[in-house]
Amino acid sequence: MPEFNLDALRRWPDVEADNLYAVDATDRLLLDTASAALQTSSAGQVAVVGDTHGALTLGALHAGAEGVRVHQDSLTGERALAANARTNGFDGRFTSSGLGADLFSGVRLVLLQLPRSLEALEEIAWHIAAEADPGVTVLAGGRVKHMAPAMTTVLNRYFDTVTAGLARQKSRVLTASGSLSPGPCPFPLEAEYDVRLPLPLRLRAYGATFGGAKLDPGTRFLLPHLRDARPAGQAVDLGCGNGSIAAYLALTRPGITVTATDTSAAAVTATRATAEANGVGGRVAVVRDDGLSARPDHGDRFIVLNPPFHSGHTVHAGIALKLFAEAGRVLSPGGELWTVWNSHLQYRGALERLVGPTRQVARNPRFTVTVSARTG
Repeated sequence: MPEFNLDALRRWPDVEADNLYAVDATDRLLLDTASAALQTSSAGQVAVVGDTHGALTLGALHAGAEGVRVHQDSLTGERALAANARTNGFDGRFTSSGLGADLFSGVRLVLLQLPRSLEALEEIAWHIAAEADPGVTVLAGGRVKHMAPAMTTVLNRYFDTVTAGLARQKSRVLTASGSLSPGPCPFPLEAEYDVRLPLPLRLRAYGATFGGAKLDPGTRFLLPHLRDARPAGQAVDLGCGNGSIAAYLALTRPGITVTATDTSAAAVTATRATAEANGVGGRVAVVRDDGLSARPDHGDRFIVLNPPFHSGHTVHAGIALKLFAEAGRVLSPGGELWTVWNSHLQYRGALERLVGPTRQVARNPRFTVTVSARTG
């Protein structure tokens, strides 16, 4: 087996850049805090949640754990873990699972990278309390600047004891134990919005769904302008989130089908639920994918995108640029990419370069809507 070195882990196929890392101080602190428990754990008793690129999972295996179960919301993260496992000789020693009993049944130790949203933390905590061994210990780590007292409040709803460890390299670990009765699952979240359709647009979301069940302000600005678009039979919602764009396209164009794609498992589940809630589930196909990697070159004529501008907690344009390039690859000549983006990001040059000639459809102080045409 190759010598294991956390610093050698890569983010690929995720965006790689000098200021983006596959392992951070929180990963290291979690592994050090769990070291003794990992060495004495039995097979199948350890679960890892929120591992970005494999550092926690492979670090736990290196420390002595066996049969580690892993949940990563991002398919890109799953693929990065798999690539790092192959490189470091850990193939076949962990299993990837959805957020549920397959992940937590019988588990006595959970290593958790604290998520960005309180809703995501609550859904994870609910599942642990409902499905893990009653004696489970949860080690939840994060960067101090991103940790809020409300995180402890959420954990206290599901565990009898929650304590905070000492900070190290600007990271800290919360330890939760003593599972409480979790009550009914509070997910999916539900909301309705007036978007000038005969009925309100019904949105559904799970804990890790970006933006929850809210109508993103950029999407709200985009939707009325999509009435001027002319998809011919089929459309793609790239980065579908809670499914608001996919459902709107299907509702306003009864003759088309929509393929909605996202790397997030929570987004895929939410989009399916949103489509069903709006009565268009039969015309919205939802796919978990890294960008548009499963789609062939030059096969699509209409794509809609509201791109993210964060990679984890880091503001970074790399993900948006990756999605622009994917759209440029799969669009057929004459096909269009409709995009809404934060005006200060000035993406027009990148869209011209990666997709094709780009015109502005609308702009306000916060957002810009553009259409980019594939020419060849």
